[in-house]
Amino acid sequence: MPVPADRGPGRAWKQGPALSGVPAPRTERPVRIGYVRTSTARRELASQLEALHRAECHKIFHEQISTRVKVRPELEKALALAHQFKEAAPETPVILTVHELKRLARNAAELMTLSAELQAGGIQLELLTGLLTGIYEPNGMGAMFFAVLAVAGQIERNYIREKPLEGQVIAASKGNQADARRSSTTTWPPSPSRSRTRASPSPTSRRS
Repeated sequence: MPVPADRGPGRAWKQGPALSGVPAPRTERPVRIGYVRTSTARRELASQLEALHRAECHKIFHEQISTRVKVRPELEKALALAHQFKEAAPETPVILTVHELKRLARNAAELMTLSAELQAGGIQLELLTGLLTGIYEPNGMGAMFFAVLAVAGQIERNYIREKPLEGQVIAASKGNQADARRSSTTTWPPSPSRSRTRASPSPTSRRS
């Protein structure tokens, strides 16, 4: 059987042409779900929507609702959609994006509940403005942020629980002070002018 010319004796191995470039590893583009909450100001709504559009949110949910209202339907829809994306593509980062932290909840206790839900679903949280601007992952280094929210929520719950007890103690102390003041203004024994009673004249017998 004839030997190919390039494999015959004295023929050195020749390196093939170099690759033009090493293919980059595949990266999944994150899916951002935006949420906007306002009270009444239209300008406030426009500024938040503009910021979320710049962040390239896949979908934005917004509602105009008072902070006194506990149920927020649009936030529930945003969270439901985020969970759907994460279940359909577990390797794809899913981010709940808001303008600032106070748009998510009315107090730290609600933030604690929300952060627990985000952690359980593997959903990241992104804040576009404020001192805490950034993206926080539910695991790894970002988990510290959610832990802080949990601690803050527990502290607030304890404060709410202890506040009525403190009020009762203060009210009781004020009542004791008032009783003490009333006691100090009462003279004892009473002054003679007040305690003195007119003596009835003794009956005199008429001499007949």
